[in-house]
Amino acid sequence: MSGLRARAREDRPMLGIGMMLITYLIFSCVDTSVKWLAIAGLPALQLSFMRYVGAFVIPLFLIARGGIHPSRFASKHLLLVIVRGMLIMGSTVFNFTAVRYLPLTLTSTILFSAPIIICALSWPLLGERVGVWRWSAIVLGFCGILVAIRPFNESFHWAVFLSLGSASCFAIYTIITRKLSGIVATDTMQFYAGLVGTLVLAPFAFAEWQTPASGLDWFLMVMLGVFAWLGHQLMTLALGYAPASTVTPLSYSFIIYLTVWSFFIFDHLPDRWTVAGALIIVAAGLAIWFRERNLNIQRREMKTKDNAAVVSPPVVGPPN
Repeated sequence: MSGLRARAREDRPMLGIGMMLITYLIFSCVDTSVKWLAIAGLPALQLSFMRYVGAFVIPLFLIARGGIHPSRFASKHLLLVIVRGMLIMGSTVFNFTAVRYLPLTLTSTILFSAPIIICALSWPLLGERVGVWRWSAIVLGFCGILVAIRPFNESFHWAVFLSLGSASCFAIYTIITRKLSGIVATDTMQFYAGLVGTLVLAPFAFAEWQTPASGLDWFLMVMLGVFAWLGHQLMTLALGYAPASTVTPLSYSFIIYLTVWSFFIFDHLPDRWTVAGALIIVAAGLAIWFRERNLNIQRREMKTKDNAAVVSPPVVGPPN
């Protein structure tokens, strides 16, 4: 046996779109809970550890339902699966530390440089050609980041580099997730992501452990793992139902969700620079998405024509 069977990819874009919208609502609950708990004094590494305990225990239970056997945890792509786990752990730690110091609207704005980073890395990592149109969008996107973080302003905070690190890790994680989707079972990817995060973060979490002060804090801390597991489960499944180019624009709903949470829970609204930077980043991301969608359409049309030229009989007119 070679482990769990991966769910076959299906062409169901509307289901993938719905899953992605719910995914980012759940992720916004994670970040909002972390912000609340960080204000209460809980360390970022402790919160990161709790996020991965849940993401480890739930897939372990799901995999072990059919019996605990080493073959059920096997994968022909184990190294890549573990690298994926390290990347999402790094993204989590960077992000959970950043939200302690920065508004949620700013951390989410910076995080959405990830599609731009993905495009920039598509040439060295995937060997894809990036033309003038997409390079222009990449430059525009990074200008949006500069507008949002204002590096030469007195309000600049060093924690923005943590958010940029989180976005970079998440970008590469997304590329690997798409590469493994339909090849490695979702539960297997989730299990190893949880295992890596739990083992690596446990010593640091226990070294600086702070006991939550209220029942609500305990609930939110425990639910971090459940929310994170569910969000990444839905994201991985969504990428199996719809290509990344289809669901990418929906990821910007995350900024909207966090703006709403920030206003109602923390009484905070983004300033004009954050809004301006977010609009520029979103515009750049959508430009990349639009260009890639058109290129995919052109590739499909060319492939269809090539197949037709090979398998279709010649067109014959009526006899004279």
